[in-house]
Amino acid sequence: MTLKWLKLQKGKVCNMNYHNITKDDMLNGDGLRVVLWVSGCNHGCKNCHNPITWDVNGGLPFDQNAEQEIFEELHHEYTSGVTFSGGDPLFPDNRADITMLAEKIKKQFPQKTIWCYTGYLWEEVKQLEIMKNIDVLVDGRFIESLADPQLYWKGSSNQRVIDVQNSLKTSTVVLHEYSTY
Repeated sequence: MTLKWLKLQKGKVCNMNYHNITKDDMLNGDGLRVVLWVSGCNHGCKNCHNPITWDVNGGLPFDQNAEQEIFEELHHEYTSGVTFSGGDPLFPDNRADITMLAEKIKKQFPQKTIWCYTGYLWEEVKQLEIMKNIDVLVDGRFIESLADPQLYWKGSSNQRVIDVQNSLKTSTVVLHEYSTY
């Protein structure tokens, strides 16, 4: 028996853990979204809104049922896409699994957008394989002294909401444009 077979037997599709899947979310990206809150973060931002997700071993194993829950939500016409948050989806222990998940989502739902929140800077993660499937990246650590509740899709003014595909094409940071509705 291979390790892969054992994982499939237990219903586990990866080594990543998660804390929650939020449906019909309007705060973590544009439109109505499904949000996957992964476990694992090493940034330790002061007054983080979700410190319970820092422990990579916390939460639940991301299994076939969790994946199916996300995919069922993405089948809804009104769901704009998925957002990866946490914790930090780009925490080193999560990178392989979140990359595979992003690839599966983009392949099955090419019209849906994928957003990703990370405490890493664009310059630190732009070369990661996952970026070919990410539409918008919100980068940078949360800094309490720069917090502003009036900001769109980010907690502090040092963070950037980046149009990943245009940034990759132009080799420069292109910010995601949004309307004020």
